[in-house]
Amino acid sequence: MAVEDEIQFERDGHVARVWLNRPWKKNCVTVPILDRLDEIITEVDEDPELRVLVVRGRGGTFCSGFDLDSLKADYVGRSNAIDVAVKSAKVCDRLYSMKTPSVAVLEGHVTAGGFEIMISCDFAIAADDAQIGDFHIRRALFGGAGPIYRVPRMIGIRKTKELMLTGKLLSGVEAAEFGLINKSAPAEELDAAVQDFIGDLIDKSPFTMWLTKMTIDRSLDADTQSLMVMEHLAVGVALNSEDANEGVSAFLEKREPKWTGR
Repeated sequence: MAVEDEIQFERDGHVARVWLNRPWKKNCVTVPILDRLDEIITEVDEDPELRVLVVRGRGGTFCSGFDLDSLKADYVGRSNAIDVAVKSAKVCDRLYSMKTPSVAVLEGHVTAGGFEIMISCDFAIAADDAQIGDFHIRRALFGGAGPIYRVPRMIGIRKTKELMLTGKLLSGVEAAEFGLINKSAPAEELDAAVQDFIGDLIDKSPFTMWLTKMTIDRSLDADTQSLMVMEHLAVGVALNSEDANEGVSAFLEKREPKWTGR
């Protein structure tokens, strides 16, 4: 199967959709799949019509991690073992840092590398019965694409240790209670919940969405005074944008704005 079939990319109006499509292997990923995801991230960010990226898995499951057959054959016990971590971390960080907001839609297994893809997305919505967790420790492995620097910032140190040191799996309901995802819904209501959620993203200015997302992503990386300077500069950039002029004009003229993304 070609890699384009194993990770499928669709455009639907302002919505970009990525489908992991290896359901016979619980949608586990490989290096070629990660390379293709990296390419898709660039394609989405360069398309002015796309305003949200939805990442999902075929066959009722999200992603169970890196393909262990490939991992054992190509990396375990070899001098190049670190390469897979570098690759995974690079692609997940590109996903986290992209201009376009991303939403992970979670069903079935969301473990190991799948968990890392999920925490690299801006938002996550799960089916109530999804199974979500880092899981690496159950196989004496260590996650190389974000758990130690993304998860504590989402749920705190104690809950991160509980999740990572036990290898426990959370249901969608439990993950929402943990603060690990945005919301959960019964499986039969998941599609509607996703559509409602992304509807609140795609009607906003793409330029201001990027500016706001970029500054929030840095909000835990500096002291308050430095962040205030960044905030001042962001206000100036926003006020000088075409979309800010359009947004204010539309409000005063009592009409819907027409965004240019500039």
